[in-house]
Amino acid sequence: MLDYIRTHLPPGQPLMITDLYNRVFTQPDERQALNKLYNAFFRIPLFVANYQEKFKSPPSLAVIAEQFDLRSPAAADVLLRVMESDPRVPHFLTRDPKTGEITHVDVERIKADPKFGQALARQLGGWEGKPAADVTLARLGDGELHIADFRGKVLLLEIWFTGCPPCMQEAPALVSLDRELSARGLVIVGANADRTLGLDYDDSVRQRYIQEHHIPYPIVNWTNEGDHAYGGISIFPTLFLIDRKGVVRDHWIGYAQPETLRKAMTAVLSEN
Repeated sequence: MLDYIRTHLPPGQPLMITDLYNRVFTQPDERQALNKLYNAFFRIPLFVANYQEKFKSPPSLAVIAEQFDLRSPAAADVLLRVMESDPRVPHFLTRDPKTGEITHVDVERIKADPKFGQALARQLGGWEGKPAADVTLARLGDGELHIADFRGKVLLLEIWFTGCPPCMQEAPALVSLDRELSARGLVIVGANADRTLGLDYDDSVRQRYIQEHHIPYPIVNWTNEGDHAYGGISIFPTLFLIDRKGVVRDHWIGYAQPETLRKAMTAVLSEN
């Protein structure tokens, strides 16, 4: 599919993924794969702007490929080419013509765009001090979990997806922090975003991930409702630290150092 796009995207000519859906890739398995690309396509501008704001430099093609479960930096380059050709997306990137790597991100242009600006403002506006939305999430296997169920506890909500390298890097620290601080009232919930991202992993893959990483805390499936309520997640993992009153106290985008998490958790756990 990406090879087709690469060879059928003349420079300067628009190519919309919706056209591919309606006219080219019409088989069920093709459309399932195209849904993944379509989902990634509209998250990429938010991810790139968010990354630029957080790290003060553009993401590499390799980082984009990791964050959108693509096979290679070349695949990320193809999606960027489609995005750059789509008239619905503002021209906010400068790229190296030889390597395709992003050299400059105009975040203000994204912020000013009516389609993307509001979503980006919600992601960058700061969550500290805001009430945590009470969403319902299905546990892996059976049952439901409600964010409001954890009032009186300190909750760390982690949103991640299968195969995400920074998420896998975070997992051992979260397991260790759960073991260290659960007796003091800390609860960790891992919300898996495979379904909202259009990734075709099933629960057996997620269950194997839990076993391999010895994860003791509940894993749930993230939902579109949850994604909307928490600002639309574009960088993974994203973590929210919620106090006993249901108020967001800290918010981390991307991998967070264990000591940073421990310090914030301990401070909130020490409060009455």
